[in-house]
Amino acid sequence: MHEVLNISPITRIEGHLDIEVTVDTVKRQQQVIDAKCSGTMFRGFEKILQGRDPRDATHYTQRVCGVCPVAHAMASSLTLESAFEVVPTDNGRIMRNLVLGANYLQSHILHFYHLAAPDYINTEGILDMSPWKPRYSAPDMVGGETAATLVNHYVQALEIRRKAHQMGAIYGGRLPSAASFVPGGSSEIVTDQSKLDFGALLAEIRQFIDETYIPDVLLVAGAFPAYTEIGQGCGNLLAYGVFDLDAAGDAKLLARGRYTTRGRHTKRTLEDVDDELIKECVAHAWFNGDGDDLKPSEGVTEPEVGKSGAYSFVKAPRYDDTVYEVGPLARMRVNGDYDKGISVIDRVAARALEAKKVADAMDGWLDELVPGGPVYTHSETPADAVGVGLTEAPRGALGHWLQIAESKISRYQIVTPTAWNASPRDHDDQMGAMEQALVGTPVEDLTQPIEVLRVVHSFDPCLACAVHMVRPGEDAEKFVIDA
Repeated sequence: MHEVLNISPITRIEGHLDIEVTVDTVKRQQQVIDAKCSGTMFRGFEKILQGRDPRDATHYTQRVCGVCPVAHAMASSLTLESAFEVVPTDNGRIMRNLVLGANYLQSHILHFYHLAAPDYINTEGILDMSPWKPRYSAPDMVGGETAATLVNHYVQALEIRRKAHQMGAIYGGRLPSAASFVPGGSSEIVTDQSKLDFGALLAEIRQFIDETYIPDVLLVAGAFPAYTEIGQGCGNLLAYGVFDLDAAGDAKLLARGRYTTRGRHTKRTLEDVDDELIKECVAHAWFNGDGDDLKPSEGVTEPEVGKSGAYSFVKAPRYDDTVYEVGPLARMRVNGDYDKGISVIDRVAARALEAKKVADAMDGWLDELVPGGPVYTHSETPADAVGVGLTEAPRGALGHWLQIAESKISRYQIVTPTAWNASPRDHDDQMGAMEQALVGTPVEDLTQPIEVLRVVHSFDPCLACAVHMVRPGEDAEKFVIDA
């Protein structure tokens, strides 16, 4: 008789997420045979925005996420510019790129050092305190002087993240939530001093990325070669592209040149993205069935708690009925900057390499700012309009869809990166990207399922949770993973 365990939830994840994992013995190896990702909190921003002034959306939607609010400010600004049919000035466009870039850098550094690295480091005898204790202690973890070095860099990364926030606040007005993003550009101004201040902080952050972050990621990658095969998932990658390089394009702002391109990587072929082929499935989500299989532009967000067969407050986005993974790896593969595989290590490595790519580009964008130049293009709020804004949060593809009626928001839909990655099953019973990546993961020690943590953290899901272990026929034993 097989022994099965259900494991949920997991710490060091942003927000509210339970992950239930079933482990069984297959060909004499314990491994994950089933997985369910469950978003356990309904927030309802789509409902909150109905009836409000469209310009409020840029500020309200930033509260969707405290780690990557700038991406929502960008998506909302693009959505409003699409509806208002206005393009930002060059200074406004560049300042928004710089603030979003600063948010990318702090988020990528946060992910490796403060969320993922504890899965790989044995700090016994080095740092016997929180957040390193209580913890898992697996035989494959790096220890000794290497662990001590990584712990020191963990602390250093906290300071670098603070400086990334400080840098972004120069043109964001403040961070984490930027106050300067508006349809038509930015409310900040450019001065010679602001460029000098931004540049000084950027130089320090770039040095940390080049001399510390990337070498540390390569060190971990070299110490865990098995994880280039673990956590492969669906194999499909999707990216909207990010960081506008010009103000040209159609009224919807979907044809602009971008620093990283829009596209889909499917079975080693690169294809375009048509946002009309994106739909959200709620077959296994706690939402009213009237919202099933709708385009986000037609989306309905009506919760239905207790719905039969449902297990998550996360909808299941699908592109042409296909499951896609989003994130730094998707962006780097679609853009031609990364040609390795799809795995735990590839997600971690691509994120670090993207940090360098973005930081280096920011140095050039900063030079393009014109002190005293115009930062904003005025526009009037239309009585009736629709808009769409597709961009990339640090964690992946982010889309906002808007309808305006009588100069008020009549519909607003948001599809986040974690909705793509941590979605539940859809109407065809297709597992979400993270669920698929977990299946087949080996678990050596059922009391310390570190392998599950490594797969989940490689996606950097923007949710939070804790862990249960259940043996059939026995009372549930619950514990929290603080590793």
